[in-house]
Amino acid sequence: MKAKKKVYLIGAGPGDPDLLTIKAYRLLIQAEVVLHDELFGNDILDVIPQSARLVNVGKICGDHQNQAERQDNINAMIAAEFKAGKSVIRLKTGDSLIFGRGIEEVRFLKEHAIPFELIPGVTAGIAAANIFAIPLTERLKNSAVLFCTGHTLEPGVKQFLDLVNFLKAGNPVVVYMGYNNLEKITQTLIENGISPETGVCVASKVSQKDDYVCGTIHTIHQKLIHKPLPSPTVIIIGQYVESLL
Repeated sequence: MKAKKKVYLIGAGPGDPDLLTIKAYRLLIQAEVVLHDELFGNDILDVIPQSARLVNVGKICGDHQNQAERQDNINAMIAAEFKAGKSVIRLKTGDSLIFGRGIEEVRFLKEHAIPFELIPGVTAGIAAANIFAIPLTERLKNSAVLFCTGHTLEPGVKQFLDLVNFLKAGNPVVVYMGYNNLEKITQTLIENGISPETGVCVASKVSQKDDYVCGTIHTIHQKLIHKPLPSPTVIIIGQYVESLL
């Protein structure tokens, strides 16, 4: 079935093309224009026909771009391609609505009356939990899981205090973009009453390389000094990680 002329915001998942949804795959193999992130698994781009126009609009760490201007440029490109009669795919790493800034593009599309559809993707935290068999919820044990970013976690701010209370209640926490801030995070967790023996799993290149280091919030930093992991990483903190120790 030929894709309707609209903008498709597709979550590409953590990198393994086999983790694309069937709907995402069907849209990609008939793509006309794809504006894609700096994808963690470029094998996904091999799915797209050579006739399609590919534009890398992804953020590269340290590129020093003004992110508001960058997003405005992406929005303008999406609108221009759609107005030129193209079916446009905006391909994002993971899931568009989990730390993917997808809602910024949704708001733009709504404002300009451009039809769109969101196609969910497997986010790295969910993929890592499955690969390493870490239950994020379990019947009669816990009924919630927290997803947060690590680069904005600062001791004393409400978000960090919420994280502490969440862990104290026995619920796991999944931290994105926290690798460089991990030592500060773990130290502050201990200072705020979280047991030093609480498990931590740092997973690298989820669904591609599947490398990881596990320890406790007391030991994980030293373990990563001896075995540093390449980005991107996702961090799972909680009692259920202990099965990997």
